[in-house]
Amino acid sequence: MPSAETTRTSAHEPDPVRPTKADEVAAAGSELIGGPLGRRALLGTSWWTPARVIALVAIGVFALGLVQKAPCYNGAWFFGASSQYTHACYSDIPHLYQGRGFADGLVPYFDRLPGDMEFLEYPVLTGVFMEVAAWLTPGSGSIQHQEQWYWMVNAGMLMVCAAVIAVCVTRTHARRPWDGLLVALAPAFALTATINWDLLAVALTAAAMLMWARGRSLAFGVLLGLATAAKLYPVFLLGPLFVLCWRAGKWRDFGKALAGAVIAWVVVNGPVMLFAFEGWSKFYRFSQERGVDFGSFWLIMAQNSSDPLGTETVNTFATLLMLLCCVGIAALTLTAPRRPRFAQLAFLIVAAFIVTNKVYSPQYVLWLVPLAALARPRWRDFLVWQACEVMYFLGIWMYLAYTTSGDAHKGLPTEGYHWAIGVHLLGTLYLCAVVVRDILMPERDVVRRDGDDDPSGGVLDGAEDVFVLGAAARPPRHAAHFGVPQGPQVEWGTSKAADSPPSPPGSL
Repeated sequence: MPSAETTRTSAHEPDPVRPTKADEVAAAGSELIGGPLGRRALLGTSWWTPARVIALVAIGVFALGLVQKAPCYNGAWFFGASSQYTHACYSDIPHLYQGRGFADGLVPYFDRLPGDMEFLEYPVLTGVFMEVAAWLTPGSGSIQHQEQWYWMVNAGMLMVCAAVIAVCVTRTHARRPWDGLLVALAPAFALTATINWDLLAVALTAAAMLMWARGRSLAFGVLLGLATAAKLYPVFLLGPLFVLCWRAGKWRDFGKALAGAVIAWVVVNGPVMLFAFEGWSKFYRFSQERGVDFGSFWLIMAQNSSDPLGTETVNTFATLLMLLCCVGIAALTLTAPRRPRFAQLAFLIVAAFIVTNKVYSPQYVLWLVPLAALARPRWRDFLVWQACEVMYFLGIWMYLAYTTSGDAHKGLPTEGYHWAIGVHLLGTLYLCAVVVRDILMPERDVVRRDGDDDPSGGVLDGAEDVFVLGAAARPPRHAAHFGVPQGPQVEWGTSKAADSPPSPPGSL
């Protein structure tokens, strides 16, 4: 059985993939900096490694996102409700400094808040992040001055998260480091990075993906458990990983990952659960009790119905739809002609949660950006999806400007906002469809077309199949194999010598 370190398609370390040669959009964009990289270019011979370049680009683009928030920083957060929407620079961060008791020194989860929200409605690790930022915020001056400082402190901490995400994506696919530019240059990433605290969970998830790619199952689990302690969505990655390990027979590695995730989550949540259960459970109760909200197709249905569905009914239907998506992804994993890449399924499961959920805040796009860069590292498809997300980003703020401008009706009416939601949903479903096509037709997968099997798969990379269903046991005749003639080749997820016949996987 080959190990994660011995699944390359050549006896020698293959050359890195040059996106300006393999991607026409990247080649065209490179004209801005002198044109595509030549074959005689010296890579990795100076301080300017891909990871460092991409980290600096990510920080620069993040800074542009901060500039975009300048109209709000200088007054729109504090004077006039609609101006922060017309300038599309809204952020939860300054508003919740006072609204969630940080300005008054209240301890999250333990101290009851004044007003309708009795306790902080965020997971524990995010609450710790918010509290640390409050400790670093000067307590003197006006409340406006403190809120400005609080946003800047959080922005600095989130900038570190952005750099970590870019570096982790860059290093996950060893032969494709420049795919990290998809993350660093993503427009929606810059626009939504400081709306909320989601980048913390995204950074931990990206680091977990890197650990799994390097075969460190326990470290993956620990980081994923911490990510789930900061936001709920990372836990869904364990589902497709379970099915992939089932198909490859990697139960030991999945067990280590699951144990690490559970232990890390319990270590973070256990003390708060034990001593402040009511405050700890607020996040889960709030998620359950929250009605249909912005960005979801459920909102379109509710606003166009004379008798909209109740919250409990929507919760039930949304859960059933998510379960159907999970079943579909599991079936796809076990019946695909070649075992799907982990990043592909990670993207699909998180996208399914986003599409079926009863709320879609604009910063949720951050969850998908690094996964999309790993699942479908193709600039055209990525930018089509990003364009849809930017349109939604503008649409929700223009809609809120319309609803808060009184009789002036400045902004986007309800019907226009519904179109913006539709664009967001179509963009996400488009990228999902392309990823599913790559799974069903692996010769269309740009990662595998370059000779790799599953560079983000860790122990799954080049592993043999031991359990498949249906036609997966019989590779179709049209399927291409992309190994080079010399040395080991990857054949339908199995690393074999070129002159060694593949062993058939078990099937039902």
